[in-house]
Amino acid sequence: EGIKAATLPPPGLWLRDYNSFYYADHVNNAHGDRVANQTALIYANVPRLLWISDVKVLDGYLGVDALLPLEYKDLKGFNRTFGVGDVFFEGSWSWHLKQWDLALAAGAWAPTGDFSRDNPTLAGNGYWSEMLTAGATWYPDEDKKWSVSVLNRYEFNQKQEDTDITPGQAFTVEGGISYAILKGVEIGPIGYYQQQVTGDRGTGASGERDRVAGIGPEVSVFFPDMMLGISLRYAYEFLAESRLQG
Repeated sequence: EGIKAATLPPPGLWLRDYNSFYYADHVNNAHGDRVANQTALIYANVPRLLWISDVKVLDGYLGVDALLPLEYKDLKGFNRTFGVGDVFFEGSWSWHLKQWDLALAAGAWAPTGDFSRDNPTLAGNGYWSEMLTAGATWYPDEDKKWSVSVLNRYEFNQKQEDTDITPGQAFTVEGGISYAILKGVEIGPIGYYQQQVTGDRGTGASGERDRVAGIGPEVSVFFPDMMLGISLRYAYEFLAESRLQG
């Protein structure tokens, strides 16, 4: 989510459109050492519709949102596929205080996308996953030129169709530090860390637990007259275990 990862918009109907490009050229083992060459190119366009109501509970706004990924995956030696991924929907509870933005949410990924155990380029994961979210953005100065944001997510995965494997639970933390160099223009570093917390279960399940971490810069611009925001960020994965590094 970038430099203000934990900040949800004020009441209203909002559309966010994420465009994510991921490139990797190798796979690491459980110790983070390169063990195989594997070129992967993944592009995802992810429209996300948010409605934040003006209904307040304990001074926090209630909201709902949903997203649907459109994914292109090209894995050398396997296949290349474009398809519709798994739909996600959630309810949120957010606050906008004098020096803080706070957010809580609970949602689920539904296995609506195409999935096959023999074709890893298909966009669907083939299992339900429930996700809890909690985060905060802190503005140290009264003018809110500086911000520090942290967003935490925890996922509970269910049994995967056609494989009898239940993927392990996952924890993700992301966020950033930003500074407004001009009105509506913010820059700063962003980062993320994801860890598989529990092992996979089921016949043929891997005993390895993957993790990954990335860091990079972001620039974000908001045009108040058009109610339009645009951001660009780059992340380099400096740590990857039991997975691609890119």
